[in-house]
Amino acid sequence: MSPEATADVIHRVTYSETDQMGVAYYGWYTVWLEKARTEYLRQTGMTYRELEAGGLRLAVSEVRIRYRAPARYDDLVRVRCWVREIASRRVTFGYAVELAETGTLLATAETALLALDQNFNPVRLPNGLRERLPPSPDPVRI
Repeated sequence: MSPEATADVIHRVTYSETDQMGVAYYGWYTVWLEKARTEYLRQTGMTYRELEAGGLRLAVSEVRIRYRAPARYDDLVRVRCWVREIASRRVTFGYAVELAETGTLLATAETALLALDQNFNPVRLPNGLRERLPPSPDPVRI
């Protein structure tokens, strides 16, 4: 991936993801973020499965979401993911959730993930992984 790359995932909001008001329930956004983050890793040539097979866990330690407009049943949403920051033991991803057809920004988010070993102790991110996760400028205001 190029240093300014994002991974994009398209998702259609299902009826089961909406509340009584017909709006996508806020908790589903974290699932959509995970899908985009997983795809980002896949595009770098590394999957969660491979990381875990190598003894590394990436555990979400922080989630921040700013809801700007509602997603509704049957909306086609695009979730964009990129690396905002990388440190010795943590990687922070940024996200933009948009209506796929119009680009209307529905939400912005970020997640911080800690590197853990098989016993769930903090460890340094392997250099090879750090090289695959270069930070990019935010394409939208978080």
